[in-house]
Amino acid sequence: MPQFLLLLHHPNPERFKKLPPDELQAAIAKYMAWTQKPFSVSSNRLDPDGGRVMRQNGGSPVVTDGPFGETKEVCGGYFLIEAADYDDAVRLTLDHPHLQHGGTIEVRKIWQP
Repeated sequence: MPQFLLLLHHPNPERFKKLPPDELQAAIAKYMAWTQKPFSVSSNRLDPDGGRVMRQNGGSPVVTDGPFGETKEVCGGYFLIEAADYDDAVRLTLDHPHLQHGGTIEVRKIWQP
């Protein structure tokens, strides 16, 4: 079955740091519960305090501090799921808690030659 990468973007990742402890724990529990869905293959949170962005500039690589490129949203983590096609991947993702927390989910199919 094809695999799809769900890239979790958020315009304000600092929002989670400002949640009261009980609300933060409830949010984390929802994300963790989503990993138990039968179509979920793996997931992980990305370190919000680091990263590098690499670009080619005049034939030489240029490395700058990240974790983001020219974007207004930060990619904070990912899920890898299995689905029949894009429509199925979207359908399976409609109840993802990231959407309830103001985030964006980018759905990308893993290329299979």
